[in-house]
Amino acid sequence: MRRTAALVTGVPLLVGLIQVPHAPSAQAAPTGSRTVDVTIDAVSPSTPAKADTVTLSGTLTNDGNSTITDAHLDMRRGPSISDRSSIDSAAKRTGYSPGADGPELEGHSQKIDKLEPGVSQPFAVSVPVKDLDLGDNGVYQLGVSLSGRTRTAPSEQVLGIDRTFLPWQQADTNKKTQLTYLWPLTSPTHLTAETIADAQQTPVFRNDDLAAEIAPGGRLQQMVALAKNLPVTFVIDPDLLATVDAMTKSYKIGGPDGPAGKNQAVAKQWLNDLEDAVKTHEVVALPFADPDLASLAHHGKSVPSSLSHLGPATELAGKTVDTILGVKPRTDFAWPVDGAIDSSIVDVATSAGAHNVITRSDSLTESGGLSYTPTAARPIGSGNTAIVADEGLSRAFEGDMSQAGNATHAVQEFLAQTQMITLQEPDRQRSIVVAPQRMPSVSQAHAMATALRALESGRWTQPLNLSGAAKAEPDPAAARSVPSRADYPAALRKQELPADAFRQIQDTQSALDDFRVILSQPERVVTPFGTAIMREMSTQWRGDAGGAAAFRTSVRSYLDSLTKKVHLIQKSEATLSGRSATIPVTVQNNLLQGVQNLTLELSSYQPNRLDAGEAQRIKVDGGHSQSFKFDTTANANGPVRVKAQLYAADGKPYGDPMTFEVNVTEITATVMLVIAGGVLLLVLAGVRIYLQRKRAASRRSEDGPDGADDGEGTDGDNGDTDGDKPEQPSDPTPDTGSENPDPSGSGEKVDR
Repeated sequence: MRRTAALVTGVPLLVGLIQVPHAPSAQAAPTGSRTVDVTIDAVSPSTPAKADTVTLSGTLTNDGNSTITDAHLDMRRGPSISDRSSIDSAAKRTGYSPGADGPELEGHSQKIDKLEPGVSQPFAVSVPVKDLDLGDNGVYQLGVSLSGRTRTAPSEQVLGIDRTFLPWQQADTNKKTQLTYLWPLTSPTHLTAETIADAQQTPVFRNDDLAAEIAPGGRLQQMVALAKNLPVTFVIDPDLLATVDAMTKSYKIGGPDGPAGKNQAVAKQWLNDLEDAVKTHEVVALPFADPDLASLAHHGKSVPSSLSHLGPATELAGKTVDTILGVKPRTDFAWPVDGAIDSSIVDVATSAGAHNVITRSDSLTESGGLSYTPTAARPIGSGNTAIVADEGLSRAFEGDMSQAGNATHAVQEFLAQTQMITLQEPDRQRSIVVAPQRMPSVSQAHAMATALRALESGRWTQPLNLSGAAKAEPDPAAARSVPSRADYPAALRKQELPADAFRQIQDTQSALDDFRVILSQPERVVTPFGTAIMREMSTQWRGDAGGAAAFRTSVRSYLDSLTKKVHLIQKSEATLSGRSATIPVTVQNNLLQGVQNLTLELSSYQPNRLDAGEAQRIKVDGGHSQSFKFDTTANANGPVRVKAQLYAADGKPYGDPMTFEVNVTEITATVMLVIAGGVLLLVLAGVRIYLQRKRAASRRSEDGPDGADDGEGTDGDNGDTDGDKPEQPSDPTPDTGSENPDPSGSGEKVDR
């Protein structure tokens, strides 16, 4: 943070009261107090000893439009600061005040020949500690000012100033403040619920952004490298570990058809580095995927079973850290976003076994008028403890720490605040906790590490892990009343997951529960979808409502696509040409694993006309289809609509029903008898006609030509007479009707 100021000549009563913006005007070049931008980029050493020399280095920039001449750079030491609020006020002050900023230190002025407009140049001012004339232990303001002349201001004046804090401790204190610093390792959601349909269940990543975070120089790589030798407590989202572990193997990016991930080596190295770092540190595991406790408390409780995810998330957290890092973490700490709590959040946080809730002093505020910063641990009833992190220290490194000046000011102010805590009650040892932002940037992490390394001298603080902080003796005068729900910050409430999000999550969980019971290997589906559902409730979705909604929709859509892989194959119209017949129904299973515990039922819309048979238990191997035959009975002819439906073991319909039409063309026994009788009559009629014709022909043969019936004719060829003829054979058909000369009468009798 750059600070500029100048002595406004001719108006002594307003000196130090007028604050001017840092940014130069777009219409006119800065003049007077805004002419020179002085920025302190480094303080060395940051916590000096008596024999040291303090060096302030940085840059000077002429923001005006005139050349600065006859200039000199000076170090100024202000008076000792009395309390923490005075440090805050001094850090915000931008105006130059002789009383607050102190006089120039004689004998240490540094000449600046001239400074052209728009030109920047580095500076370094050094002063031995003995010349700073520091008195008792305490925090002192130290500044660098540039004084000189310009064309428009011929009289010498302060053209710019920047200030910082110098903690001064001549000897170690007996009652050092115990300092617990949380070191969070969290990241946004990268894994999807989707996996490639192969034996390895190759995971699919939303993107490859995590690779950049864990690669050399990346945010998470730097977080691990910096923390290895720092006195911190790791606070880890186990989902991050699971995601990086998935990267060590084959993975896809953006979808099944996306490119293959190529950062296996980077992932393995990061996990190896982290495993090495945590060997000498305490590890606290957040519930898997870092669920948004406030959203659950304010909106999730109204949706049945939403809170049931916390227990499994906590259990999975411990297993994940133990499996991947080989250490058993603490899982009994809850950390609501920004440490903001109310009674409902505490109830939800402690419902899954977290008896320690990490909050912040701007949420559980002091109301008893304490003159010192109390110990962090506070009993809040029902065997639970609130760990109240100090707001000022926790937020010390927020903002842009990529600029050296900003980082240096933040580090020196952090050191000053920790020393002031010790000086408040030097005979009362207290335990202080620092809970920084959940996802520090690389520059923020470096600033945090710089401050912690500066405290390694142990003059007024000593490190303590989070478990120790939770066990510290509570201050009886410290606040311990949990705020009401109405006191929750409105800005944070706007970022919460809505109730509709939890209803969608619950619908997805119900669909997963229905799906898992039919699978022969349910773990292949339950594991990726179960963790995906936990990710849907992550704190990391705050500020990204659109991304959260899209992720929830993608999880449910993928689950639906899998459930639809088990379905009935549509039948065309079926025809039954008998009283009883079988109807085949085919079940298709396009999953890689088998399905079971399903019942296939065939039902008729007109059961009085068609009985569709008994339901059947089915089992179909992965990648196969199988037909199941139903014994049906028809009671009437004509079309009948039939429905086929799969049912789960609990009786819920599974998938969409399949309907088709059965056309019954049954031939009954009566019809068959009528047809048989008709055929017999036709046959008998044919026989009758044949016999009649045959008898008629026989009679004509016997009668011969006229007169031949007297027996006197001769056969000229043979010479045979009638008397010589052999006896004729009788008619093969007995003529039982010779008494009746009517041929038709004899035929009726034959037929009978």
